Amino acid sequence: SSSSPPAPRPPARSGHRDGEATGWACSAEFLPALRGAAAGLRLPRGSPAAAASSSFSPPPRGSASLWQPPAVSLRPLPGASRRVAGCSISLSRQKGGAGRFPAQDQCACADFPMKYILVTGGVISGIGKGIIASSIGTILKSCGLRVTAIKIDPYINIDAGTFSPYEHGEVFVLNDGGEVDLDLGNYERFLDINLYKDNNITTGKIYQHVINKERHGDYLGKTVQVVPHITDAVQEWVMNQAKVPVDDDRKEPQICVIEASMEPFTIHIHSEHKELACYLFATYCKKLGGTIGDIEGMPFVEAFRQFQFKARRENFCNIHVSLVPQPNATGEQKTKPTQNSVRALRGLGLSPDLIVCRSAKPIEMAVKEKISMFCHVEPEQVIFIHDVSSTYRVPILLEEQGIIKYFKQRLNLPIDDQPSDLLMKWKKMADRYERLLKVCSIALVGKYTKLSDCYASVFKALEHSALAINHKLDLMYIDSTELERSTEAENSVKYHQAWHKLCKADGILVPGGFGIRGTEGKLQAISWARTKKKPFLGVCLGMQLAVVEFARNCLNWKDANSTEFDPDTKNPVKPFDLNCATGQKESSGSQELLLPSLAEPLAAMVDEGSTVNKTESPDLECIGWVRVIDMPEHNPGDMGGTMRLGRRRTVFKTENSVLRKLYGDEMFVEERHRHRYEVNPELTHCFEEKGLKFVGHDTEGNRMEIIELENHPYFVGVQFHPEFSSRPMKPSPPYLGLLLAATGTLNAYLQRGCKLSPSVIWIAKPLMYNKAMLLVV
Repeated sequence: SSSSPPAPRPPARSGHRDGEATGWACSAEFLPALRGAAAGLRLPRGSPAAAASSSFSPPPRGSASLWQPPAVSLRPLPGASRRVAGCSISLSRQKGGAGRFPAQDQCACADFPMKYILVTGGVISGIGKGIIASSIGTILKSCGLRVTAIKIDPYINIDAGTFSPYEHGEVFVLNDGGEVDLDLGNYERFLDINLYKDNNITTGKIYQHVINKERHGDYLGKTVQVVPHITDAVQEWVMNQAKVPVDDDRKEPQICVIEASMEPFTIHIHSEHKELACYLFATYCKKLGGTIGDIEGMPFVEAFRQFQFKARRENFCNIHVSLVPQPNATGEQKTKPTQNSVRALRGLGLSPDLIVCRSAKPIEMAVKEKISMFCHVEPEQVIFIHDVSSTYRVPILLEEQGIIKYFKQRLNLPIDDQPSDLLMKWKKMADRYERLLKVCSIALVGKYTKLSDCYASVFKALEHSALAINHKLDLMYIDSTELERSTEAENSVKYHQAWHKLCKADGILVPGGFGIRGTEGKLQAISWARTKKKPFLGVCLGMQLAVVEFARNCLNWKDANSTEFDPDTKNPVKPFDLNCATGQKESSGSQELLLPSLAEPLAAMVDEGSTVNKTESPDLECIGWVRVIDMPEHNPGDMGGTMRLGRRRTVFKTENSVLRKLYGDEMFVEERHRHRYEVNPELTHCFEEKGLKFVGHDTEGNRMEIIELENHPYFVGVQFHPEFSSRPMKPSPPYLGLLLAATGTLNAYLQRGCKLSPSVIWIAKPLMYNKAMLLVV
């Protein structure tokens, strides 16, 4: 207290050659780290650092509350340094008396050991670990800390690039071209950071890394085993990647949130069948009699069992996400699955510090106390997250249950107990989301519509844009195959239902994809949007199909198609009867002669009067007259990681572009790509003469990136994937333009210089049932 007498200091010892006294002072939170450093230092006798360390003495018995330990400097000073649990500690001599350091040198915010937060899950997969991990990171970032994230997937694939979207959801693409799990998209959107492909660890990457080291001779002839070589590689990977800057300021992170897909006793079942999962879980436990976990995830479990001691308790925290089901038969919330999951996790050597319980409805206090008692944790260490209308509400629920205070004490974080302005913005955004009244409907025409995670980033980008214009998003998934004529003959009900959804939508979106299935239905949707002047956005394949549709219906190239969809086509360059044109054509085998009038669009590739042998030109593929170039990045022998991936620059070639205005009238933009085929630039003038403008290209001018249709409310196609860069408070411009056009406000938005107009938000008050307060923002 302030009335206490000055704390006595231990007597100074004359350990330095000039006999000067050395004084020390420090805040008590550095004592554990200092003890570890002093105990392990081996200093040359007579050195200044040895003299400084000689003044270290334990507190007198019975007076620990008054004794002040030696000071620890957080800036480089002469002396001995030792890395202790990720923190560089310097024992430095100060001349004369107390020798207190300036306040900024004692501040723990300047540099403290890396803190690791491990998030595991149990009972069922898809329980929401990614959202929980992202929300925790958001809360800690709102407290002023720099946060990074790592996702661990136990599958043997090197990355997620070759997955079907129905396996693990969409493939998220990072700036460096990494094809990763969709949870990294959650991390980027929540934390507003840019991660790297090494932030997604897979079993395939770890084993490949270890095998390469073994082939290189790094193990010196030793037998390479799962323990210790694989487990050590996991720990080394985590520690190295945790230090990589992910913010714009390029500073080293302070917190690393690790989501590990290594659930003990996990039933892989869709979350909507939680009641069934509960009973399957009980049966699973009885039949297997103690056999736990997915076998592929065991090396990661063992790695983190060891890692918790390497990082030390004050730097490592384990959060376990579990399910509390509520069977309809009884209506009672069951805790047994959570108890068994925690017991299994402890059997593997990991003890949860926090238990996050997922449920359909808010959990009762009696259930919380029961979980606390049987899982050996304090009641405040049990957190409840029930189903909410928006994921934006999850960080708020965590903060309301005191998670900031817990982390401050558990990890010795130099933060305040109260949330910052950033978290208050999240709360306002969540409140505004739940009060939206106006609705904007968008039809998403794709081929992976049975699982919403297949288009997770697209949905989030649309949601961010709808929230920015104060509208609630009504996203209607339409299977593109149901729009085709073949479906009308097979199942007319599905056919008419799909077209009914398309016709009533305010806007149409055709996202990226691969393969021929459903392409004709997408072409039908694009044609409807163009002719009926419905706002349209085509992304990647959606843009390419928009070009094909325009070639078929506006340029009269009726048979325009892609060899991506029909590789065995006999005559890909025969779109229409050439006798109707001014030129003539003679065909002989696989060679075709193009006379000047028809060869002009291909002047850069085909000399006048020359022959073109398509079978001997593997770098050239055709969409009828719309030729598609197989890119130099593509290796026809391999599928994984062979596309044009990552962030690339797109240059606007005209100022009269809607998308350029939406991007803030920038000369260029940088967005993420994931594609193999592109429109041939030699044919662009054929389309531009008819009104389809190619307003954006790459830095060399060879790759067409953006199309816009004249005399249309909003008909835009982009070769890149803008949804990967969308953020809750910074919506993607192409998606924002689609929502603005769908609500009829795009022109007004552009006339105001791309600024949203003041809107009226109704704020409901419990005591003002018949009145409402208007807030203009």
